[in-house]
Amino acid sequence: MLVFTLYLLLRGHNAPGGGFIGALIAVIGLSLLMFAESPSYVRERLYYSPFGIAMVGIAVSALSGVMSLFVGLPYLTGLWWKEVVPLGTPLLFDVGIYLAIIGGVMGMLLKVNEELD
Repeated sequence: MLVFTLYLLLRGHNAPGGGFIGALIAVIGLSLLMFAESPSYVRERLYYSPFGIAMVGIAVSALSGVMSLFVGLPYLTGLWWKEVVPLGTPLLFDVGIYLAIIGGVMGMLLKVNEELD
């Protein structure tokens, strides 16, 4: 499931998908793992705290918007670097949303599941 979420993340601006739906599917996969094993097992596999993952995601999303201000364009205007690869700030924004949703939702699910145990 986690590999499929990366596929959805990377095709998000050309077809249905993106950071939000990819992250929700990743959370479903991680929550299935949490119910099969335990919340502590999933916390060990995440390596970083869910709050830290969410904060990095918010920072990446904000940075992708600020980059357009440096070139004199409005906030969140898409910038594209076609010389390297078809890469742009919309993909960075989606990666930030992906991390923020995974961190936020998994943090809540882990906390609720730990409280119930």
